[in-house]
Amino acid sequence: MPRLQEKYRKTVIPAMQKTFKIDNVMAIPKIEKVVVNTGVGKIVKEDKTIERIAKELTMITGQKPVFRKAKKSISGFKLREGVTVGISVTLRGKRMYDFLDRLISIALPRSRDFRGIEVKNFDKMGNLNFGIKESSIFPEINYENTKDIFGLEVTVVTTAKNGESGIELLRQMGFPIKK
Repeated sequence: MPRLQEKYRKTVIPAMQKTFKIDNVMAIPKIEKVVVNTGVGKIVKEDKTIERIAKELTMITGQKPVFRKAKKSISGFKLREGVTVGISVTLRGKRMYDFLDRLISIALPRSRDFRGIEVKNFDKMGNLNFGIKESSIFPEINYENTKDIFGLEVTVVTTAKNGESGIELLRQMGFPIKK
């Protein structure tokens, strides 16, 4: 069992029950899934670069990414229908907890000028969205061998009913959230 999942079961559930006075254990908010996403932007025509980014995303998440295609052509952006515009991975279960553990304990502290996650990054339902400017903060990526530095968007989806319980859940899990 991943370390973060064990922490959720042993410490977070009792703390959330006490804080929000929830009797039923099944009504306590939990993390449903994590979506890691990156856009390819200006390198849309360079297939080898997109493949390298996909390979690095596979190393970071431990799961093969899905290529997102353009739904329609937009001449202003020089974009054709069916061209790859993004790469994303949806993590659930054990892989999700492993990724979040590495994100919280290793990657975010390595990030330059990181002071914590802003509360404004949460939506009304307690889901967290934030961006990472450099993928090289993850320990799986060897900075010397990396030719392409790309940014990531991470979305943590919770089953919380409101923003307050979602923020408290992630704070209890160990996310560095600003007060």
